[in-house]
Parts: sequence; structure tokens; C-alpha cells
Amino acid sequence: MDVLTEAVASMRTGRPASVRTDGRAPWALRLPAVEGAGFHVVLEGGCWLLSPRDAASHREPVRLETGDVVFLRDGRAHVLADDPSTPPVDGNSASFRPGSPIGTLSLGGDGPRTSLLCGAYHLDQGRPHPLVRQLPAMIRLTTRDGRHPELSAAVRLLGAEVGDARPGADGIVPSLIDALLLYILRAWLEECPKESAGGWAAALGDPAVAPALTAVHEAPEAAWTVESLAERSGLSRAAFARRFTTLVGEPPVAYLTRWRMTVAGRLLRESDAPLAVVATRSGYGSEFAFAKAFKRAYGQAPGGYRRAARGRGDGPGSVPRSA
Repeated sequence: MDVLTEAVASMRTGRPASVRTDGRAPWALRLPAVEGAGFHVVLEGGCWLLSPRDAASHREPVRLETGDVVFLRDGRAHVLADDPSTPPVDGNSASFRPGSPIGTLSLGGDGPRTSLLCGAYHLDQGRPHPLVRQLPAMIRLTTRDGRHPELSAAVRLLGAEVGDARPGADGIVPSLIDALLLYILRAWLEECPKESAGGWAAALGDPAVAPALTAVHEAPEAAWTVESLAERSGLSRAAFARRFTTLVGEPPVAYLTRWRMTVAGRLLRESDAPLAVVATRSGYGSEFAFAKAFKRAYGQAPGGYRRAARGRGDGPGSVPRSA
């Protein structure tokens, strides 16, 4: 079981979407906050990224160049511009074909051109996985000079598909965007100092904690205890619990309960499995005990949660919201 893949997939609530944005100076694009996470890839040229929080925090705008990839963990509102002083226009006017995850947007004057790939991942920020919650608000990576070759390859493929929408692009692009997110997280986990990764960069490779995480993700329905998980680590119960809590950010039983509820929420959103089946696959021996635990975690009964998710279009086959 790939814990990183499962952690990201557990938060997904819809298909990702992407917009090929072409700006000619002078141009500036104001992008509203999204319910999830955002990303930008500079395919050609360069631009500035400005956050509304920059003025209050006295942070300098971020300069982006060709080959740079930016991931915004909380989908915060921000501005992209050829120059920090250019007045922005609203960025909600991208053109999408009905049901398509690919949009296009052109703006600006007749100056130097910048080409961007902008997109959004629709993630459940109400119950973020600790791995995602502990990420920096902004991750900036570069694919220049041969760095992160897999990420660079994903960027090239996405640029080709979005720039020239051939048959099959509507199916290919969401998969490539999903892969891009995993490449971004992998690259960050590999290059960041372990002490700044919130413990998860170390946890995923730790010889004691990683086997326990894998076991919980592979079989959330199993009757796990701290003792049985510690047996997989080769540590005593107390030593394992301390190490797990330090790296993961919460005790083993708390993480197990969180993951079981995450699995349950995903099953309710993405399948028509009866509640009794969802309860069993989430590690609960009775539907009543499951419903009680689920309401405590989500604030509503499982049936109501499923109906609300379907009403938002979060179920399988849902079309993307605007990026």
C-alpha cells in the first residue's frame, strides 16, 4: 500500500481541472480561493505571484520563471502578473467545453508572452490528512537544470495535452494532473529538510513507523492495537507509541480512528455500498457503533453525508468545477 497515494486520494472530492493561460504584458490575473489546493506551472516566460497576505506580512512577491512549479496547499486567493504593479482582472472567465477538464484563457496587451498551466485539486479541507495539513502553504519547485526529471516529464505531457486538445485529452488530462500532484509531493519530500516536513518525510521512510502506517492503510478493518502495530516495528509498545506520535503528529490509535473515518467518508462519497458494508470495511462491528463514530467525526449521520456529497457532485463520474 502506497501511503502517500492513499493520503491524497482520500481527500479528493472531484475531478481536477486545468486552464492553459496565455498572458501578454501588461497582464495580471486575480484568482479566487478554491475549495482544495491550487497549482501553477510556468511553461514559457515568467511572472510574479502575489498573495493578499503579502502586504500585511510584508513578504515580497514571488518571481516565477520557465520550468517552475508552484503548489498552494489551501487554495488561497492570489494574483499572477507580469509585474507586481499591474492592476489585476478577475480570473473566472476561462472557457471550458461542457464536461471538459480543460479550459483556456487569454488576456493582456501585445507585450512579451507568458504561458501558464493553472489548475485546482478539489480536496476535502474539512478533514485534511495530516500529511497534507503539515505541508507548507506554498511549495515552489523548479524543473530546470535537469532537476526532478519525472515532474518535468509530467509538466511536458500536460502542456502538450492542454495546448493541443486532441481526442482522448479529456480522459488523459485529469490523470496527468493527479500524477503531477504526486510528483510535486514526492519531489518536496525528497528535497526538503526532514525537520521542516512535519515529521512525515521521515515517517514514510522510518523502519518502525512506515510498516505500521502501511498496515493501517492496507487493512483499516483489522482489529489493530498499539501492541499489534508495535510488533511490526520491532519496538516496545511505549517506544513505538512515542516514535509514531513524534513523526506522524498524533498517537497510533488516534491516527487509526482518523483513517477509518477517512475510508468511510470516501466509500460513502464514491460507492453505493450499504452502510453495513461501509461499517465493516471501516473496522466497526455494528452499523450502530459506526454511525455513532461517524457522526462524532463528521458532524452528521452517514446517510446524510452521502446525500450531501452526491448533491455537490462529489460522487464517481462527477464533472469538474471551474478551476
